[in-house]
Amino acid sequence: MDKKSKAFLYNYLNNTSPTGFEVSGQKIWLDYMKAFCDDYITDAYGSVAAIINPGQKYKVVIEAHADEISWFVKYISEDGYLYVTRNGGSDHMIAPSMRVNVLTEKGPVKGIFGWPAIHVRTGEKDIVPSMDNIFIDVGCASKKEVEQLGIHVGSIAVFEDELMELHEHFYTGRALDNRIGGFMIAEVARKIKENKKKLPFSLYIVNAVQEEIGLRGAEMISRRIKPDVAIITDVCHDTHSPLYDKKKQGDQKCGKGPVLTYGPAVQNNVLKMVIQVAEKQKIAFQRAAVSRSTGTDTDSFAYSGEGVPSALISLPLKYMHTTVETIHKKDLQEVIDLMYAFVTQLKAGHDFRYIK
Repeated sequence: MDKKSKAFLYNYLNNTSPTGFEVSGQKIWLDYMKAFCDDYITDAYGSVAAIINPGQKYKVVIEAHADEISWFVKYISEDGYLYVTRNGGSDHMIAPSMRVNVLTEKGPVKGIFGWPAIHVRTGEKDIVPSMDNIFIDVGCASKKEVEQLGIHVGSIAVFEDELMELHEHFYTGRALDNRIGGFMIAEVARKIKENKKKLPFSLYIVNAVQEEIGLRGAEMISRRIKPDVAIITDVCHDTHSPLYDKKKQGDQKCGKGPVLTYGPAVQNNVLKMVIQVAEKQKIAFQRAAVSRSTGTDTDSFAYSGEGVPSALISLPLKYMHTTVETIHKKDLQEVIDLMYAFVTQLKAGHDFRYIK
């Protein structure tokens, strides 16, 4: 990874981009992408598609989602405490003692999830974190003082944490789910540009919003683009980290390569091509299976319009939906390499239908 890519990685990952409020992160991403694409489109809710070789009949998508989990302020007490509700899959169990940034029109306000001391909350009536009792303290003594800071019901709070390297092999931080995907698809575009690859189709590099609350951004922009094939990238669980059940949750591990998923939304001919490319490029990969939906933007692309042949390439990740989400650098590069190899070998007009 060169210095420019690494600077983008840190800038993009450290920026806040909560569901429904992704605009600042999308601007960072698009500013980086402009050097590698020929055009771009945006939609009303903030999804962005950078386009290489626009105007071609055959259209290919590689996609990630831009949003991260967060909290909505739902109630402000008279003594100045903020009570919250989830925006996405935020975890109330890890909230106590976390630092947050509360986003306002006046700028971010520092806050903390407070919590009573261990020796006053244990015993016969143990107090455990729940959505009914977690709260944010922004250092104010009254509701009026809170409101003077620009905080109101509907304000967004985001955990405060930054990307760092863990030993020599890992990156760890908040919101790798899934802004690391936005980084990976951007690096595919960079490799295409730097290697002067000429694509025989239009490639849409899509960074979609609102995945964390139901795959909504992908649903909208897939209908607009109407691609012929889509490759989605997201994260999946490292089930070798403690407290997972591999028999129930699959067998995936950081450091062992991209994870390729089997399931109804995954079009088998696309998946077969991805596997063939991985084997030809000698990229090790892992397999996963789902009984119904993948739970990723793959589902929205697969079932949009008349149906889009779609496949999912996942990056194994530890500690999902925490501030210490962790990935292996080797897996990161191999997902980039696999998407790049797939795109650059694909022929315009390739028909993935089973019956022709």
